[in-house]
Amino acid sequence: MANPIYTALPTTIFTVMSGLAREHDAINLGQGFPDEPGPLAIRRHAAEAVLNGDNQYPPMAGLPELRQAAARHYGRLQNLDLDWKTEVTVTSGATEALACAFLGLIEPGDEVVIFAPAYDSYAPMIRRAGGVPVIVRLQPPHWRFTRVDLENAFTPRTRLVVLNSPMNPTATVCPDEDLTLLAQFCVRYDVTAICDDVWEHVTFAAAPFRPLMAVPGMRERTVKIGSAGKMFALTGWRIGFLIAAPALTDALAKAHQFLTFTTPPNLQSAVAWGLDNSAAWFSAMPADLAVSRDRLAGALTDEGFAVLPSQATYFLNVDLAASGVAEDDMAFCLRAVEETGVAAIPISAFYETDPVTSIIRLCFAKLDETLDEGARRLAQARDASPRR
Repeated sequence: MANPIYTALPTTIFTVMSGLAREHDAINLGQGFPDEPGPLAIRRHAAEAVLNGDNQYPPMAGLPELRQAAARHYGRLQNLDLDWKTEVTVTSGATEALACAFLGLIEPGDEVVIFAPAYDSYAPMIRRAGGVPVIVRLQPPHWRFTRVDLENAFTPRTRLVVLNSPMNPTATVCPDEDLTLLAQFCVRYDVTAICDDVWEHVTFAAAPFRPLMAVPGMRERTVKIGSAGKMFALTGWRIGFLIAAPALTDALAKAHQFLTFTTPPNLQSAVAWGLDNSAAWFSAMPADLAVSRDRLAGALTDEGFAVLPSQATYFLNVDLAASGVAEDDMAFCLRAVEETGVAAIPISAFYETDPVTSIIRLCFAKLDETLDEGARRLAQARDASPRR
Protein backbone atom coordinates (compact mmCIF):
# COMPACT_ATOMS: atom_id res chain seq x y z
CA MET A 1 0.00 0.00 0.00
CA ALA A 2 1.35 3.43 -0.94
CA ASN A 3 2.52 5.70 1.84
CA PRO A 4 0.03 8.60 2.15
CA ILE A 5 2.81 10.99 3.19
CA TYR A 6 4.10 10.83 -0.37
CA THR A 7 0.99 10.03 -2.42
CA ALA A 8 -0.56 13.27 -1.16
CA LEU A 9 2.35 15.36 -2.44
CA PRO A 10 2.13 17.18 -5.77
CA THR A 11 4.61 16.36 -8.51
CA THR A 12 7.52 18.79 -8.26
CA ILE A 13 7.04 21.87 -10.42
CA PHE A 14 10.40 21.25 -12.11
CA THR A 15 9.20 17.86 -13.38
CA VAL A 16 5.91 19.35 -14.54
CA MET A 17 7.37 22.29 -16.42
CA SER A 18 10.30 20.39 -17.94
CA GLY A 19 7.89 17.68 -19.10
CA LEU A 20 5.68 20.31 -20.74
CA ALA A 21 8.76 21.91 -22.32
CA ARG A 22 9.65 18.58 -23.94
CA GLU A 23 6.05 17.92 -24.98
CA HIS A 24 5.74 21.31 -26.69
CA ASP A 25 9.35 21.50 -27.94
CA ALA A 26 9.68 24.68 -25.91
CA ILE A 27 12.65 26.75 -24.79
CA ASN A 28 13.25 25.70 -21.19
CA LEU A 29 14.03 28.71 -19.01
CA GLY A 30 12.51 26.85 -16.07
CA GLN A 31 14.83 24.17 -14.73
CA GLY A 32 18.17 25.46 -13.44
CA PHE A 33 20.83 23.79 -15.55
CA PRO A 34 23.36 25.53 -17.82
CA ASP A 35 23.76 25.02 -21.56
CA GLU A 36 27.55 24.94 -21.22
CA PRO A 37 29.11 21.52 -20.40
CA GLY A 38 31.35 22.57 -17.49
CA PRO A 39 35.16 22.83 -17.26
CA LEU A 40 36.86 20.53 -19.76
CA ALA A 41 39.88 19.82 -17.56
CA ILE A 42 37.69 18.54 -14.72
CA ARG A 43 35.64 16.38 -17.08
CA ARG A 44 38.84 14.91 -18.53
CA HIS A 45 40.09 14.15 -15.04
CA ALA A 46 36.85 12.25 -14.32
CA ALA A 47 37.20 10.23 -17.53
CA GLU A 48 40.81 9.37 -16.76
CA ALA A 49 39.84 8.33 -13.23
CA VAL A 50 37.28 5.87 -14.65
CA LEU A 51 39.88 4.30 -16.92
CA ASN A 52 42.90 4.35 -14.63
CA GLY A 53 41.59 4.86 -11.11
CA ASP A 54 39.88 2.75 -8.47
CA ASN A 55 36.22 2.06 -9.31
CA GLN A 56 35.32 0.13 -6.16
CA TYR A 57 33.61 1.43 -3.03
CA PRO A 58 35.29 4.60 -1.74
CA PRO A 59 35.27 5.36 1.99
CA MET A 60 31.83 6.17 3.38
CA ALA A 61 32.80 9.74 4.34
CA GLY A 62 34.34 10.36 0.92
CA LEU A 63 37.78 10.14 -0.64
CA PRO A 64 40.39 11.69 1.66
CA GLU A 65 41.74 13.70 -1.27
CA LEU A 66 38.33 15.34 -1.80
CA ARG A 67 37.69 16.00 1.88
CA GLN A 68 41.13 17.59 2.18
CA ALA A 69 40.56 19.65 -0.96
CA ALA A 70 37.17 20.84 0.33
CA ALA A 71 38.71 21.93 3.63
CA ARG A 72 41.45 23.83 1.80
CA HIS A 73 38.90 25.40 -0.57
CA TYR A 74 36.65 26.75 2.18
CA GLY A 75 39.71 27.91 4.09
CA ARG A 76 40.89 29.96 1.10
CA LEU A 77 37.56 31.40 0.01
CA GLN A 78 35.58 31.71 3.26
CA ASN A 79 38.28 31.70 5.95
CA LEU A 80 36.83 28.56 7.59
CA ASP A 81 39.34 26.47 9.53
CA LEU A 82 38.10 22.91 8.96
CA ASP A 83 39.42 19.54 10.08
CA TRP A 84 38.85 17.36 7.03
CA LYS A 85 38.89 14.16 9.10
CA THR A 86 36.11 15.13 11.51
CA GLU A 87 34.19 17.96 9.80
CA VAL A 88 33.83 17.13 6.09
CA THR A 89 31.58 14.44 4.60
CA VAL A 90 30.97 13.82 0.90
CA THR A 91 27.38 13.08 -0.16
CA SER A 92 25.59 12.18 -3.37
CA GLY A 93 24.47 15.71 -4.03
CA ALA A 94 23.14 18.46 -1.81
CA THR A 95 19.68 16.88 -1.65
CA GLU A 96 21.15 13.83 0.03
CA ALA A 97 23.07 16.14 2.35
CA LEU A 98 19.78 17.79 3.33
CA ALA A 99 18.22 14.38 3.95
CA CYS A 100 21.17 13.44 6.17
CA ALA A 101 20.73 16.63 8.17
CA PHE A 102 17.00 16.17 8.67
CA LEU A 103 17.13 12.44 9.40
CA GLY A 104 20.19 12.77 11.62
CA LEU A 105 19.12 15.76 13.69
CA ILE A 106 15.31 15.81 13.90
CA GLU A 107 13.42 14.04 16.67
CA PRO A 108 9.64 13.51 16.30
CA GLY A 109 7.80 16.74 17.05
CA ASP A 110 10.80 19.04 16.62
CA GLU A 111 9.95 22.33 14.94
CA VAL A 112 12.03 23.41 11.95
CA VAL A 113 11.90 27.01 10.73
CA ILE A 114 12.06 27.49 6.97
CA PHE A 115 11.75 30.61 4.84
CA ALA A 116 9.26 30.64 1.97
CA PRO A 117 9.52 30.74 -0.94
CA ALA A 118 11.43 27.56 -0.09
CA TYR A 119 13.03 24.90 -2.25
CA ASP A 120 10.27 22.36 -2.61
CA SER A 121 12.06 19.39 -1.01
CA TYR A 122 12.50 20.99 2.43
CA ALA A 123 9.06 20.58 3.97
CA PRO A 124 8.37 17.01 2.73
CA MET A 125 11.74 15.78 3.99
CA ILE A 126 11.29 17.52 7.33
CA ARG A 127 7.89 15.87 7.79
CA ARG A 128 9.24 12.47 6.77
CA ALA A 129 11.92 12.82 9.48
CA GLY A 130 9.20 13.54 12.04
CA GLY A 131 9.65 17.30 12.18
CA VAL A 132 7.11 20.10 11.98
CA PRO A 133 7.87 22.84 9.42
CA VAL A 134 7.27 26.38 10.67
CA ILE A 135 7.06 28.76 7.74
CA VAL A 136 8.34 32.33 7.68
CA ARG A 137 6.73 33.98 4.66
CA LEU A 138 8.97 36.33 2.64
CA GLN A 139 7.71 38.83 0.07
CA PRO A 140 9.11 40.62 -2.97
CA PRO A 141 10.99 42.63 -3.89
CA HIS A 142 13.54 42.28 -1.04
CA TRP A 143 12.58 38.84 0.33
CA ARG A 144 13.99 39.60 3.82
CA PHE A 145 12.92 38.40 7.26
CA THR A 146 12.56 40.68 10.28
CA ARG A 147 13.04 40.37 14.02
CA VAL A 148 9.25 40.12 14.39
CA ASP A 149 9.21 37.25 11.88
CA LEU A 150 11.75 35.32 13.95
CA GLU A 151 10.05 36.12 17.24
CA ASN A 152 6.84 34.64 15.84
CA ALA A 153 8.59 31.54 14.45
CA PHE A 154 11.07 30.47 17.16
CA THR A 155 9.77 28.65 20.23
CA PRO A 156 11.24 26.30 22.86
CA ARG A 157 10.31 23.46 20.48
CA THR A 158 12.47 24.84 17.64
CA ARG A 159 15.32 22.45 16.89
CA LEU A 160 16.54 23.57 13.47
CA VAL A 161 16.35 26.49 11.06
CA VAL A 162 17.01 26.09 7.33
CA LEU A 163 18.72 28.99 5.58
CA ASN A 164 19.17 28.96 1.81
CA SER A 165 21.55 31.77 0.88
CA PRO A 166 22.06 32.63 -1.90
CA MET A 167 18.35 31.85 -2.15
CA ASN A 168 16.56 29.86 -4.80
CA PRO A 169 14.17 31.06 -6.20
CA THR A 170 14.56 34.69 -5.13
CA ALA A 171 18.15 35.16 -6.38
CA THR A 172 19.05 37.12 -3.24
CA VAL A 173 21.97 36.93 -0.80
CA CYS A 174 21.25 37.17 2.92
CA PRO A 175 22.90 40.42 4.12
CA ASP A 176 25.21 40.51 7.12
CA GLU A 177 22.68 42.19 9.41
CA ASP A 178 20.15 39.43 8.74
CA LEU A 179 22.76 36.73 9.37
CA THR A 180 23.62 38.38 12.69
CA LEU A 181 19.94 38.57 13.64
CA LEU A 182 19.35 34.91 12.80
CA ALA A 183 22.47 33.88 14.74
CA GLN A 184 21.12 35.68 17.82
CA PHE A 185 17.95 33.60 17.71
CA CYS A 186 19.88 30.37 17.11
CA VAL A 187 22.03 31.02 20.18
CA ARG A 188 19.08 32.13 22.33
CA TYR A 189 17.00 29.03 21.52
CA ASP A 190 19.92 26.58 21.15
CA VAL A 191 19.00 25.92 17.52
CA THR A 192 21.14 24.29 14.83
CA ALA A 193 21.20 26.01 11.43
CA ILE A 194 21.08 23.90 8.26
CA CYS A 195 22.67 26.15 5.66
CA ASP A 196 21.87 25.25 2.07
CA ASP A 197 24.82 27.16 0.58
CA VAL A 198 24.83 25.47 -2.82
CA TRP A 199 24.82 28.78 -4.74
CA GLU A 200 27.69 30.24 -2.68
CA HIS A 201 29.99 30.55 -5.72
CA VAL A 202 27.37 31.94 -8.09
CA THR A 203 27.17 35.46 -6.71
CA PHE A 204 27.66 38.79 -8.41
CA ALA A 205 29.87 41.71 -7.44
CA ALA A 206 27.31 43.78 -5.52
CA ALA A 207 26.30 40.92 -3.21
CA PRO A 208 29.24 39.08 -1.58
CA PHE A 209 28.40 35.82 0.18
CA ARG A 210 29.21 35.23 3.84
CA PRO A 211 28.49 31.84 5.41
CA LEU A 212 26.37 31.78 8.57
CA MET A 213 28.96 29.39 10.00
CA ALA A 214 31.41 32.33 10.11
CA VAL A 215 29.12 34.48 12.28
CA PRO A 216 30.09 34.56 15.99
CA GLY A 217 28.32 31.86 17.95
CA MET A 218 27.51 29.70 14.90
CA ARG A 219 30.66 27.64 14.28
CA GLU A 220 29.54 24.72 16.47
CA ARG A 221 25.83 24.92 15.61
CA THR A 222 25.87 25.08 11.80
CA VAL A 223 25.61 22.39 9.16
CA LYS A 224 26.96 23.88 5.94
CA ILE A 225 25.94 22.19 2.68
CA GLY A 226 27.85 22.73 -0.56
CA SER A 227 27.47 21.44 -4.11
CA ALA A 228 30.21 20.71 -6.62
CA GLY A 229 27.50 20.57 -9.28
CA LYS A 230 26.76 24.26 -8.73
CA MET A 231 30.44 25.16 -8.24
CA PHE A 232 31.46 23.73 -11.61
CA ALA A 233 28.20 23.84 -13.62
CA LEU A 234 28.12 20.02 -13.56
CA THR A 235 24.63 19.59 -12.15
CA GLY A 236 24.33 15.91 -13.07
CA TRP A 237 27.39 14.85 -11.07
CA ARG A 238 25.62 14.98 -7.71
CA ILE A 239 28.61 15.64 -5.46
CA GLY A 240 27.68 17.38 -2.21
CA PHE A 241 29.46 18.40 0.98
CA LEU A 242 28.36 18.31 4.61
CA ILE A 243 30.49 20.65 6.70
CA ALA A 244 29.89 20.62 10.47
CA ALA A 245 31.56 20.42 13.86
CA PRO A 246 32.56 16.87 14.94
CA ALA A 247 29.56 16.22 17.19
CA LEU A 248 27.15 17.16 14.40
CA THR A 249 29.18 15.33 11.76
CA ASP A 250 28.88 12.12 13.76
CA ALA A 251 25.08 12.27 13.61
CA LEU A 252 25.09 13.26 9.94
CA ALA A 253 27.43 10.41 8.99
CA LYS A 254 25.19 7.87 10.70
CA ALA A 255 22.32 8.99 8.47
CA HIS A 256 24.52 9.12 5.35
CA GLN A 257 25.73 5.53 5.81
CA PHE A 258 22.16 4.26 5.40
CA LEU A 259 21.24 6.50 2.45
CA THR A 260 23.72 6.42 -0.43
CA PHE A 261 26.73 5.32 1.70
CA THR A 262 29.18 6.30 -1.06
CA THR A 263 29.48 8.49 -4.16
CA PRO A 264 31.23 7.61 -7.47
CA PRO A 265 34.99 7.76 -6.83
CA ASN A 266 35.96 9.05 -10.28
CA LEU A 267 33.71 12.10 -9.84
CA GLN A 268 35.06 12.67 -6.33
CA SER A 269 38.62 12.56 -7.65
CA ALA A 270 37.80 15.03 -10.43
CA VAL A 271 36.13 17.46 -8.04
CA ALA A 272 39.10 17.23 -5.67
CA TRP A 273 41.41 18.18 -8.54
CA GLY A 274 39.05 20.95 -9.59
CA LEU A 275 38.88 22.55 -6.16
CA ASP A 276 42.66 22.93 -6.08
CA ASN A 277 43.14 23.97 -9.71
CA SER A 278 40.25 26.22 -10.73
CA ALA A 279 40.98 29.72 -9.43
CA ALA A 280 40.39 31.14 -12.91
CA TRP A 281 37.05 29.33 -13.16
CA PHE A 282 35.78 30.68 -9.85
CA SER A 283 36.55 34.18 -11.08
CA ALA A 284 35.30 33.88 -14.67
CA MET A 285 32.19 31.77 -14.10
CA PRO A 286 30.13 34.32 -12.12
CA ALA A 287 31.35 37.14 -14.38
CA ASP A 288 30.15 35.25 -17.47
CA LEU A 289 26.82 34.47 -15.82
CA ALA A 290 26.39 38.14 -14.92
CA VAL A 291 26.65 38.94 -18.63
CA SER A 292 23.94 36.40 -19.41
CA ARG A 293 21.80 37.75 -16.57
CA ASP A 294 22.11 41.27 -17.92
CA ARG A 295 21.34 40.13 -21.45
CA LEU A 296 18.09 38.43 -20.43
CA ALA A 297 17.12 41.24 -18.05
CA GLY A 298 17.76 43.81 -20.79
CA ALA A 299 15.76 41.89 -23.39
CA LEU A 300 12.85 41.47 -20.98
CA THR A 301 12.95 45.13 -19.96
CA ASP A 302 12.92 46.16 -23.62
CA GLU A 303 9.82 44.00 -24.04
CA GLY A 304 8.10 45.83 -21.19
CA PHE A 305 8.58 43.36 -18.33
CA ALA A 306 9.33 44.42 -14.76
CA VAL A 307 12.48 42.50 -13.77
CA LEU A 308 13.50 42.10 -10.12
CA PRO A 309 17.20 42.40 -9.13
CA SER A 310 19.24 39.19 -9.28
CA GLN A 311 22.17 39.08 -6.85
CA ALA A 312 23.10 35.40 -7.29
CA THR A 313 22.17 31.94 -8.67
CA TYR A 314 21.22 31.14 -12.28
CA PHE A 315 17.89 32.93 -11.91
CA LEU A 316 16.07 36.20 -12.25
CA ASN A 317 12.45 36.96 -11.49
CA VAL A 318 9.77 38.86 -13.36
CA ASP A 319 6.87 40.63 -11.64
CA LEU A 320 3.86 39.84 -13.81
CA ALA A 321 1.53 42.26 -12.07
CA ALA A 322 3.98 45.13 -12.53
CA SER A 323 4.35 44.03 -16.16
CA GLY A 324 0.63 44.51 -16.80
CA VAL A 325 -0.36 40.83 -16.63
CA ALA A 326 -3.62 40.13 -14.78
CA GLU A 327 -3.43 36.33 -14.54
CA ASP A 328 -1.52 34.52 -11.79
CA ASP A 329 1.93 33.02 -12.21
CA MET A 330 0.82 29.41 -12.62
CA ALA A 331 -1.76 30.24 -15.27
CA PHE A 332 0.75 32.40 -17.14
CA CYS A 333 3.48 29.74 -17.06
CA LEU A 334 1.15 26.99 -18.28
CA ARG A 335 -0.13 29.15 -21.11
CA ALA A 336 3.36 30.35 -22.05
CA VAL A 337 4.74 26.84 -22.48
CA GLU A 338 1.68 25.53 -24.31
CA GLU A 339 0.95 28.50 -26.57
CA THR A 340 4.27 30.28 -27.17
CA GLY A 341 6.82 27.55 -26.44
CA VAL A 342 8.75 28.90 -23.45
CA ALA A 343 8.91 27.33 -19.98
CA ALA A 344 9.24 29.30 -16.74
CA ILE A 345 8.66 28.47 -13.07
CA PRO A 346 5.84 30.04 -11.01
CA ILE A 347 7.12 31.25 -7.64
CA SER A 348 3.83 30.24 -6.01
CA ALA A 349 5.02 26.62 -6.27
CA PHE A 350 7.61 27.40 -3.58
CA TYR A 351 4.93 28.17 -0.98
CA GLU A 352 2.69 25.65 0.78
CA THR A 353 0.15 28.27 1.89
CA ASP A 354 -0.64 31.92 1.14
CA PRO A 355 1.65 32.08 -1.90
CA VAL A 356 2.93 35.10 -3.75
CA THR A 357 1.23 34.61 -7.13
CA SER A 358 2.63 37.36 -9.35
CA ILE A 359 6.29 36.32 -9.82
CA ILE A 360 7.89 33.91 -12.30
CA ARG A 361 11.46 32.56 -12.22
CA LEU A 362 13.67 32.31 -15.30
CA CYS A 363 17.05 30.62 -15.74
CA PHE A 364 19.64 32.72 -17.58
CA ALA A 365 22.46 30.12 -17.68
CA LYS A 366 21.71 29.62 -21.35
CA LEU A 367 23.14 30.50 -24.76
CA ASP A 368 22.58 34.03 -26.02
CA GLU A 369 20.23 32.94 -28.79
CA THR A 370 18.16 30.94 -26.31
CA LEU A 371 17.81 33.94 -24.00
CA ASP A 372 16.85 36.28 -26.84
CA GLU A 373 14.24 33.92 -28.23
CA GLY A 374 12.93 33.14 -24.76
CA ALA A 375 12.35 36.84 -24.07
CA ARG A 376 10.57 37.24 -27.40
CA ARG A 377 8.24 34.31 -26.69
CA LEU A 378 7.51 35.52 -23.16
CA ALA A 379 6.46 38.84 -24.68
CA GLN A 380 4.11 36.97 -26.99
CA ALA A 381 2.61 35.21 -23.98
CA ARG A 382 2.18 38.51 -22.14
CA ASP A 383 0.57 40.18 -25.16
CA ALA A 384 -1.99 37.36 -25.35
CA SER A 385 -2.74 37.43 -21.62
CA PRO A 386 -5.50 39.23 -19.72
CA ARG A 387 -4.20 42.73 -19.04
CA ARG A 388 -4.45 44.96 -16.01
